[in-house]
Amino acid sequence: MNKRRVVVTGVGAVTPLGNDAETTWKGIIEGKSGVGPLTRLNADEYPAKVAAEVKDFNAETFIDKKDARKMDRFTHYAVASALMAVKDANLTINEENSHRVGVWIGSGIGGMETFENQFEMFQKRGYKRVSPFFVPMMIPDMATGQVSITLGARGFNSCTVTACATGTNSIGDAFKVIQRGDADVMVTGGAEAPITRMAVAGFCANTALSTNPDPKTASRPFDKNRDGFVIGEGAGIVILEELEHALSRGAKIYAEIVGYGATGDAYHITAPAPGGEGGARAMKMAIEDAGLSPEDIDYINAHGTSTEYNDKFETMAVKNVFGEHSYKVAMSSTKSMTGHLLGAAGAVEAIITVRAIQESILPPTMNYETPDPECDLDYVVNEARPKEINVAMSNSLGFGGHNATIVFKKYQ
Repeated sequence: MNKRRVVVTGVGAVTPLGNDAETTWKGIIEGKSGVGPLTRLNADEYPAKVAAEVKDFNAETFIDKKDARKMDRFTHYAVASALMAVKDANLTINEENSHRVGVWIGSGIGGMETFENQFEMFQKRGYKRVSPFFVPMMIPDMATGQVSITLGARGFNSCTVTACATGTNSIGDAFKVIQRGDADVMVTGGAEAPITRMAVAGFCANTALSTNPDPKTASRPFDKNRDGFVIGEGAGIVILEELEHALSRGAKIYAEIVGYGATGDAYHITAPAPGGEGGARAMKMAIEDAGLSPEDIDYINAHGTSTEYNDKFETMAVKNVFGEHSYKVAMSSTKSMTGHLLGAAGAVEAIITVRAIQESILPPTMNYETPDPECDLDYVVNEARPKEINVAMSNSLGFGGHNATIVFKKYQ
């Protein structure tokens, strides 16, 4: 079967580094940190004192005030990012093409803040005071729902919930929708607003979050002294488009998406499989899907959460897949600057990866001070580096044993 080619023609983001994709990308290349003191909650109540919060974001810049009140924050971020991505792609969605434009946006935990606020209301005042919008504000698929309503996109419509692999799975699955001919354009990515009382309590309870009180060094992937991830929030949306469709309207092309792999560890609810076995299979699958060999990969945007097991096992997985080439391939974790955006992480990292290809520059892993003998690859430490990047991959690994990898190629 002749596979249709798929390219990235637009990007949009709301992140701890800035409320658009360009500011976010600039911050990444400059090694800026989006991590700061935890302000959304009372930090005295938690062992984790820092977070990567979205700053100065006003939903009403993008959404009518009345409509915004009927959405959780994760949906605000998704709608804003989608509108920016569509604008960036210079894409017009109308009666003629709307049924060929799909939406696939995931969220790891959806409207947790809405759930907490409404449950409090229910406990104090009974069911009659619960908002009629409670359920549609809370469910994770509502980012997709509201984006498709806002854009008038009536094509293939879905939502992925695979914890921290969500954003990458969403983009990979949307890529396959276009490749097999079920849509010409997909608006895809992930959105998350998890800096809430219960979400932070839950991550603190399972000791996943860093308790380092210094915002500058709390997220330190691959560093020997890493002690957990820094929770972040925001959204990333990319416009994927069938190549001929993009060319026919003169769209600018960031990169081509060429491979996707997704596997399950079948091992443990939160810990990755020993040696990153499942992650290694996802990478192999994505490289094979792209019709490439491991030696073709120039850069890996790592999952790199700054947790003990993830960084060690992801490093082992890369060695398993790449062999000798693992010491030549550049690899970095941009979570050192954005924190971990859970279901939105893979989507924001996909944007960073295509920009890296476009600009021929390797994003850095910041806050790296003390080498870990078990993490001994080229992590592009502490500053960005110019390099011609022809092929790059982005990894995401999630609770539940979900592994996802996507491969991008310079468009030629």
